[in-house]
Amino acid sequence: MSHRLFRKKSVDQILHDTQKEGGTGLAKVLGVTDLVSLGIAAIVGAGIFSTIGLASYEGGPAVSLLFVFTAFACVFTALAYAQFASTVPVSGSAYTYAYVAFGELFAWIIGWALVLEYAVSNTVIAISWSQYFVSMLEGFGLHIPAWLSMAPGYAYDAVDKMNQHGAAALTAIDQHGLDAFNSAPRIGGLPIIFDLPAGVITFLVTWLVYIGIKESQKASMVMVMIKVAIILAVIFGGIFFIKPENWTPFAPNGLKGVLGSVAAVFFAFIGFDSISTTAEECKNPQRDLPKAMIYCLLICTVLYVAITMVLTGMVNYTELNVKDPLAFVFKYVGFDHMAGIISVTSVIAITSALLVYQLAQPRIWMTMSRDGLLWKKFATIHPKYKTPSFATIVTGLVVAIPSLFFKMDFFVDLTSVGTFFAFILVCAGVLYMDYSGLSAKSKFKVPYINGKYLVGAGLLIAIVLIFSYAQETIQEWKSLSILEIIEHKMLVIIFWLTWLGLSIYSFKMNFSLLPVVGILINLYLMTELGASNWIIFVIWLVIGLAVYFMYGYKHSKLNKQAQV
Repeated sequence: MSHRLFRKKSVDQILHDTQKEGGTGLAKVLGVTDLVSLGIAAIVGAGIFSTIGLASYEGGPAVSLLFVFTAFACVFTALAYAQFASTVPVSGSAYTYAYVAFGELFAWIIGWALVLEYAVSNTVIAISWSQYFVSMLEGFGLHIPAWLSMAPGYAYDAVDKMNQHGAAALTAIDQHGLDAFNSAPRIGGLPIIFDLPAGVITFLVTWLVYIGIKESQKASMVMVMIKVAIILAVIFGGIFFIKPENWTPFAPNGLKGVLGSVAAVFFAFIGFDSISTTAEECKNPQRDLPKAMIYCLLICTVLYVAITMVLTGMVNYTELNVKDPLAFVFKYVGFDHMAGIISVTSVIAITSALLVYQLAQPRIWMTMSRDGLLWKKFATIHPKYKTPSFATIVTGLVVAIPSLFFKMDFFVDLTSVGTFFAFILVCAGVLYMDYSGLSAKSKFKVPYINGKYLVGAGLLIAIVLIFSYAQETIQEWKSLSILEIIEHKMLVIIFWLTWLGLSIYSFKMNFSLLPVVGILINLYLMTELGASNWIIFVIWLVIGLAVYFMYGYKHSKLNKQAQV
């Protein structure tokens, strides 16, 4: 049985299966410009218009360095994705790559993780879009009833706070929730409260994705042009309002404050994965996908760093704990006209991110279905629109229903766990490709730097630096019991053990340095995520393994071929 769990698909077999199914029926219409547009749409979305404010509030101006560090991590991951995309130019992204490198069980796990990742990410984006949309309408004097524009949890929280602490303790947000509770229509005494705008935008974007990849790309291109223009306007317009004293202190909460925002920052960079899901709709995927990934990384990193420096230069970081930081800073300096323009544009920007993520998830389900691991209905291609129709409809429901009724807080911390997991497996997959000789089939290869001595040397240097400059961290570890270390520091232990293992194998097998660095950086960033994220993620994986063993293991095409 263990042999069957790790059965692999060869590159030739994947390409043959794709062609045997009539080229899958997907329309090949995307070029480099289209892919870059989709990538920017995914990466420069809710993050730059929303979570960048909270990140700046927690880390100060030094958050700009976190974007540089995150981009540095993504360089290695993007190169690894590019090599896989040039070798296996089919839909499925990290799921397909894991099938080639590690076998069926790992492929299922990463595919199942990406299902959660895209669903959670899009739910967060849909709820964020609703908040911006409601605020924008209020700017024009139009008001959506409170009970039609929020999750019921917010209203119930406001009522509980009112009952426990009185009206004086209510914030403006709490008062809005209380208004929703009091004004909502009732059925059997229960108030009817839901976030209608979040559900409507999910429906409209799903419809656009359903009717065609080219239509989706055109809409994305227009929205990307608008939002990049407004971001550049913020950068160049904001320069005139910068006060250098706002950049001091540069890192008010130290390294911990900066790294504490890593989940909010890294959330955006799943855009690399979403580009690779469109491989079968590219005109020349082996040439265009690697270029698009690198271009997207460079463009988006420059935009994120520049906007962070401008925001923290215009306004002191302590003022940036707001949901609409770009509009807020211009209101703060008295430029209300610009603030209004940004509020409208942010709705467009977040819509484009929603579109790309909604485009990606059905293609992962479609690929898993082709392999027999999911119900074959998910692989259905619409005869007219040439899109995975059934998978797209299911994706719309999976995102729309939670966005109607759940609070954003429930989802936001889960947005990075699956991304890190996928990125680590893709980087590790390149090491396997080099070892097995699959890299010979790659049209694009990660530049080879022999890590024989460098990986181990880096480990020794890191240990020396910790004992020399991180005595507080050492004292913290000494103060913890064994159980507390297992509960709170297990991922850190795994990180150091992984580095040790990679040092040994790099010495023995001459591993390429860049994929190893990608693995270590992504794994380190994972240690900064909260324990609750991992508990929910593990529960999701347990459910996924149950589905696999009840359905996927038996219906897998590789399993059927082995029985012939």
